Amino acid sequence: MDEWMSREPNSKHIKMVAHTVLLDFTVSSNMVSDVEKRSNLKSTIAHTLREHIDNLKPLTETNIEGSLLLLYTGAKGSLITVRAYPKGLITVNIEYFKEDNEEALFKFEAARDLETELLAASAATRSHTLAPIKRGGSFERFYPTADERLLEYDIDKLVFEARSPYQKVQIVHSKSLGNMLVLDELQNMSEADLIYTETLMQRQQESYAGKEIVILGGGDGGLLWELLKEKPKFVTMLELDDVVIKACSQHMRSICGDCLDKNKADNYEIIVADCAKMLSHMIDEGRQFDYVFGDLTDIPISPTPHGDGWDFIRLILDSVIKVLKPTGKFMTHGSAASCPESLTMFEQVLSELPVPVTFTKAQAFIPSFFEDWVFYQVSFK
Repeated sequence: MDEWMSREPNSKHIKMVAHTVLLDFTVSSNMVSDVEKRSNLKSTIAHTLREHIDNLKPLTETNIEGSLLLLYTGAKGSLITVRAYPKGLITVNIEYFKEDNEEALFKFEAARDLETELLAASAATRSHTLAPIKRGGSFERFYPTADERLLEYDIDKLVFEARSPYQKVQIVHSKSLGNMLVLDELQNMSEADLIYTETLMQRQQESYAGKEIVILGGGDGGLLWELLKEKPKFVTMLELDDVVIKACSQHMRSICGDCLDKNKADNYEIIVADCAKMLSHMIDEGRQFDYVFGDLTDIPISPTPHGDGWDFIRLILDSVIKVLKPTGKFMTHGSAASCPESLTMFEQVLSELPVPVTFTKAQAFIPSFFEDWVFYQVSFK
């Protein structure tokens, strides 16, 4: 058995996770700054916690730059952290460990009840509680969006996991999205994301029949599979990570069909190599294409268009314009519509290319991203 296959997870493995219940509420600032009122606040919080958490015991108390920090232990080794900030913000974090077959020590309903009682007992002006954050286990449930929000997915199974020479490769199963490719803990593509591929290729807006095409990246096979339906002359896919290709060929077949089962056919070839180096070879050979697709890393989220990520984008753009036919197009994805500053920086980078280009944009809501994504169609002026 190949090494990459031998590392598939055992679905019968018991998953053990730490649950973190997060609450916060706001009181007047003098309840924290005034010694007597702060003492009353501490007593109120401790009394309320004891009504909801068995075996509550104080562990330590300290002051950190004007804020109060209290630590307690509770039933089954739970740890409760209370922090009162000078401006009146109070946070309560309850953390405990459980296995899948165990009853939750502190359910969401109990957290809401605790929130309500803390709100009433401390004369708070606002409060907020979240469902438990589940940390650890054999798979992750939480992934960040492009603008650094946190999303919880309804993941119930780790389907595949391996570490390639380049990245950690996982395929997890979501109840609503199907199998989902995750690279280095970042969600990439799910079986529900056909709209991503169709918007990237501008289906029904572009004609690929009889065209020569290069895909940069695209290891999940979704773009290659959909392009082949359009009867192109030939598609060359340049993907660095063979582990991604093999994993998706087995576990993401609803989006890639059988196109990843072999590296070469009459109308396409998959080359496992660094796309930047392969583009350099193509430039030296004088090859040109009707379409080049950039299905690589997202546009970096950064204050300025500088750094390794932007250097890579510039390298790819500089190479792409040298292998495009005069009537050719570069089709790529940008980032989330919620990150306009980064999109603007990308457009500025386009304007600085040595050959004048023009571009159009498209936008679509991608189910597994839970947000609108922006796509670019770049051509020569």
